[in-house]
Amino acid sequence: MTFYACQYAGLVPAPMPMPVNLGGKDGYINQIRQMIAGARAEAAVGPETLREFLDQAAAEAGGADVFSYEDLDALPDAGEEPDPFGADDHCYIQYSSGSTSAPKGVIGVQRSVCANLTAIARDGMYLRPNDRACSWLPLYHDMGLIGFVLTPMNGQVSVDFLATSDFVRRPLLWLRVMTDQKATITYSPSFGYELAAKRSARAEEGSIDLSRVRVAGIGGDMVRPEALNAFADAFEPFGFKRNVFTPSYGMAEATLAISFPELGAPVTVDEVDMRHYTRSGVAQPASAVTSPEHKRGFVLCGRALPGHEIEVRDEDGAAVSERNVGRIYIKGPSLTPGYFSDPEASAAMYSGEWLDTGDMGYFLDGQIVITGRAKDLIIINGRNIWPQDIEWAVEKVDGVRGGGVAAFSVDDGGSERIVVVAERRGLDAEALAALKREVSVVVQNAVGAPAEIVLARPHSMVMTSSGKLSRAKVRQKYLDGAFTDEAGAAEEGGARTLAEARV
Repeated sequence: MTFYACQYAGLVPAPMPMPVNLGGKDGYINQIRQMIAGARAEAAVGPETLREFLDQAAAEAGGADVFSYEDLDALPDAGEEPDPFGADDHCYIQYSSGSTSAPKGVIGVQRSVCANLTAIARDGMYLRPNDRACSWLPLYHDMGLIGFVLTPMNGQVSVDFLATSDFVRRPLLWLRVMTDQKATITYSPSFGYELAAKRSARAEEGSIDLSRVRVAGIGGDMVRPEALNAFADAFEPFGFKRNVFTPSYGMAEATLAISFPELGAPVTVDEVDMRHYTRSGVAQPASAVTSPEHKRGFVLCGRALPGHEIEVRDEDGAAVSERNVGRIYIKGPSLTPGYFSDPEASAAMYSGEWLDTGDMGYFLDGQIVITGRAKDLIIINGRNIWPQDIEWAVEKVDGVRGGGVAAFSVDDGGSERIVVVAERRGLDAEALAALKREVSVVVQNAVGAPAEIVLARPHSMVMTSSGKLSRAKVRQKYLDGAFTDEAGAAEEGGARTLAEARV
C-alpha cells in the first residue's frame, strides 16, 4: 500500500529487501545504508520489527526519517491534493541485489513501466478475467514487484502471496496455496521448482491439485531443464501439465520481460556439443556420438514481445547469424532511461537505442537462447568456459550439496586459473579427501581444464536477496581468505541464506 500511495502522491519509492541472511545483520544494514544514500532518500519506511536496522542505516546514510507503517497511518492529513506522476516521470527505483559494491538503482518511468505491464498481460500471458496468480517471489525484486504486484493490478486479476521465508521452509506450501485458491499463473526461478520437486514425497494424496495452472513461468536465472523435468515428473500425478512451463527472458533494465514463448507449447531444449562451443563460439547440436559430459541442454526462451527487438552481436558489434553465440542487445518501449545518479553506468549501458544486457546467447528458430552472463565467463588459454557447466556437473557428485557450488576464475598475475567452491555434506576426513579427488576429476572431464577445489561447510555460499548465487561475492570471500580447506574440514562460518533451501 505504501508503494501505491507514493504513486498517487508523486513520491519516488525504492523497494527495500527484507533480511534473508540469518545472523547477517551488519551486511543487511550496510545494504540498506547504500540504498538510502544512493537514492538520496528522505525517508525509510518498514515494519516495526526492522526499526532498529532502519534507524542505524538511515543514521549512517545521512539522517533520513524512519517510519513504521503505523507511524504513517497516524500522521495528520496535510490537506494537500496528491500530485501523481506524469508519463515521463520517474515512478520507482529498482535496486539490484547482486552487486559487490554499491547497488545500482534502475529507474522506472511511468511510460516504460506501463508498456511492459501491457505487453506481459496482453502479449505474454494473455491474461483472462478468471485468472488467479500465486507467488512467493520477493516484492522488492523485479520479478515479484512487476510480475506479481503491478501486472495483476494492471490486468485486474487476483493474486495470492506467500512469504519468501515460508516458501524456503515449506516449499510445498506454495503448491497448496495454488490448490486452495485455484491459481492459474505462477513464476519461479529454476531452483524453486527443483526444491519443490525434492519435497514431493511429503505431498499427501489429495492435498495438491495443479490441474488449473496454465502458466508456470521460469525466469530470474538460467533455466535448468533438469529442474523442470524433476518438477513435472513429481507433480504430473497431481494434475500438472508439462506444456504449461513458460521459460522467458527478462531483466530489471527492461522493466521485467523481454521475451515470451508460445503459451502451451512444449519446452524446447537444444542439446549442444560444448567442446565445439568453447572452441568456436557456435552452438553446434550434439550428435549421437557426443559423450554425455560434453553435452549441455539450453532452453529456448521465446521471441521478443511486440514492439521490442533482440539482437545478438559479436565482439565487433556486428549482428551474428543463428547458432552463433554473442552478446545480447535489446531495444523497445520498456527500457529504463538508466541508473539513478549514475550517468557513467547509464551511458555505458547503451549503444544508440540498443541496451547492452551483459548476457550471452544465440538465436535458434527465431527464439533467444541464454547461455550465461558475460562477466561470469571464464577464459582459460583462449577457451571460453561457462561457470554453470562446472557447477551443474559438480552438483551431481554424491556428497556435494545441490545449489551449493560456485565456479570462477582467479588471476595469478600471469595466467587465469579456475577455482571451485563446493559445499560438502558432513563427512569424515577420509571421505572428504576422496570427495575432493572426485570433484577434481569431474571438473576436468566437464571442461577439460584443472581447477582448485575448495570444500566448504554447508550454508557458506553467498546469495543475492532474490535467491540467486552471487559468484562475485563468493569469489571475494575466497580472495579474502574466508575459506580454509583442510580437505574441507574447516571453513569460516558463513551466513545462512536461501541456499539452505537447496538440499
